[in-house]
Amino acid sequence: MPILSFVGPGVTALTSGNIYKASAQFIVNQRIEKETGKNSLALIKETLIEERDIKIKKNSFDEDLRQLIETRIKMTRQKLDNQNLQKLLKKRIEVTRSILNISNITQ
Repeated sequence: MPILSFVGPGVTALTSGNIYKASAQFIVNQRIEKETGKNSLALIKETLIEERDIKIKKNSFDEDLRQLIETRIKMTRQKLDNQNLQKLLKKRIEVTRSILNISNITQ
């Protein structure tokens, strides 16, 4: 009987879940296309590209911020070094004056 040749594969397809998976995927794709106007593959691709671009922008911002902070730290260290050097020079001048008993001499 030719009908039995269809029943066996039909039962196998039903019990294995392949038809369910195919039907579910079809319904999901139809819904995505109805909502977005794009198929699921195009939507996923677009989403991944957007996420990548956002990550690149974030990394770029992070790098710019890091460079700005490093520059400010270097500038602050230089100012502190200059202040410390000036304090050290003043102290040495005072010590030298006191050793030489020099007073009222300007720099």
